[in-house]
Amino acid sequence: MSATLIRRMRGTDLPRVMEIELASFTMPWSEATFRGLLRRTDADIYVADMLGAVAGYAVFWAVTDQGELGNVAVAAEYRGRGLGRKLVEVVLERAAERGVREIFLEVRRSNEGAQNLYRTFGFFEVGKRKNYYLEPVEDALIMKRVIDVVTTTTR
Repeated sequence: MSATLIRRMRGTDLPRVMEIELASFTMPWSEATFRGLLRRTDADIYVADMLGAVAGYAVFWAVTDQGELGNVAVAAEYRGRGLGRKLVEVVLERAAERGVREIFLEVRRSNEGAQNLYRTFGFFEVGKRKNYYLEPVEDALIMKRVIDVVTTTTR
């Protein structure tokens, strides 16, 4: 696998992130949504950079001790290389740094691949949102992960 760098998204990444967003979701977020998230101090957007090419991204935000994994997407030509996993790992590290105790996400009921990925990180189903997705209409599973807060003591 080529060298991959997970880094914070920059404004110059937005055109490529939008390409991936539009190709990945039937209800894509707008460019304005991403621009707004880039300005927020409670949000983090990371990109998977493969030798200068943005191959995927993950969006996370936190309010006090709760976080939301908003979107994770990898461009079709880069799937199957573990980039989604790397992006989720970085988000979980950042969540812990922010003091987040629990992180939530919604995922299509039919998206078993994503559900399986999230389960490997300790996410579990806590509910569902009826008809949450449109085009096609489908329920969302709500998944949650508890984040252990590591405390260090010096002797």
